[in-house]
Amino acid sequence: MSAPLKAIDGNADLPALMADLAAQARAAARVLGLAPPERKNRALDAMEHAIRAQASMILAANAEDVAEVRGNGATSAFIDRLTLTQARIEAMADGIRTVRDIPDPVGRVTESWQRPNGMTIERVRVPLGVVAVIFESRPNVAADAGVLCLKSGNAVILRGGSDSFRSCRAIHACLVEGLRKAGLPEAAVTLVPTRDRAAVGLLLTGLNGGVDVIVPRGGKSLVARVEAEARVPVFAHLEGVNHVYVDRAANLQMAKSIVLNAKMRRPGVCGAAETLLVDRAGAADNLKPLVTMLIEAGCEVRGDDAVQRVDTRVKPATEEDWDTEYEDAIITAKVVDGVDAAIAHIHDHGSHHTDAIVTEDDNAARKFLNEVDSAIVLHNASTQFADGGEFGFGAEIGIATGKFHARGPVGAEQLTSFKYRVHGTGQTRP
Repeated sequence: MSAPLKAIDGNADLPALMADLAAQARAAARVLGLAPPERKNRALDAMEHAIRAQASMILAANAEDVAEVRGNGATSAFIDRLTLTQARIEAMADGIRTVRDIPDPVGRVTESWQRPNGMTIERVRVPLGVVAVIFESRPNVAADAGVLCLKSGNAVILRGGSDSFRSCRAIHACLVEGLRKAGLPEAAVTLVPTRDRAAVGLLLTGLNGGVDVIVPRGGKSLVARVEAEARVPVFAHLEGVNHVYVDRAANLQMAKSIVLNAKMRRPGVCGAAETLLVDRAGAADNLKPLVTMLIEAGCEVRGDDAVQRVDTRVKPATEEDWDTEYEDAIITAKVVDGVDAAIAHIHDHGSHHTDAIVTEDDNAARKFLNEVDSAIVLHNASTQFADGGEFGFGAEIGIATGKFHARGPVGAEQLTSFKYRVHGTGQTRP
């Protein structure tokens, strides 16, 4: 395994350190951009095996992180995001294997055509360069980002949250082992070795051209800061104010299963549902069973007047509630006048992340899927499928909610750009 990362104290020359990390990552990116798929896959294979072999080390480091935040009074949802289990480590390793096995996007010709003068023009995928990923409590992001950037020929600088510092170091050691075994530069996956928050500000400057793109993975305040201060392009990942709309033509048992999973499977993930919308025309049959189910599952329900009337345990919803990502076992609920009203509510209060409709009416489903302007829209499925692994990408760096370059789960292909290759036979322009 690699040597433990040294901690950088507050008196160290942090700007010089960060500039050096960026320079090393830039040099590594040049190597990765030309590395054959077999070599990258060899590194990914070794990374997978290292994660599995070092599971006990990762779990021990994670236990220290969890104990620290628990002692500081962290919420149960926050602790869940931070916590690693044997099953989650196995899922992390499985994701690496999936990334290894997907087609390499680098060098793939996506389009080719011939001009009347005989020149052939190709559009071919190329890496972005150096990607900086700034994330908070979920340590698995270190593995996801590291392997996806490697697969797509990019170097990555990882700046994890201070709460997951030990966990990220343990995971990073496994990634470095994989790089070393494949003969690739260790700086291809760099972990910022300090909890100093000033490191984030330095990354946002772009480090004098050392960083090509920044991906924020965390709460609203982190994303807002990155978008306000970054001097390089950002893959926007806004909060997940996600909705499940239960239409009048919904199958109630299916709706109950989807709503419960969307909210309570893991309330702290970005794909969790935060608002339940119920069609007024089906509310007499659907509303009370859904609300009762949620409350009995330990979820606090905040609702409008119609929702409050079906159960005295429902708390009144405020205007702020409709725009809130709780990341906890809390949901807002509202009765709406059909699919058009549901779409209007999502337009006014959603975050363009993930929204779902439950219905047996194909026309209502088609309207919802066409008109809801979110990165991911689902019909008769849980919003918790908003995940690159579930899309077959193996992993994801995040869910991009913007419309430029990438949208939805950001996997290996989304971490490439393109260039044009032109083949001539001596043509000159008149």
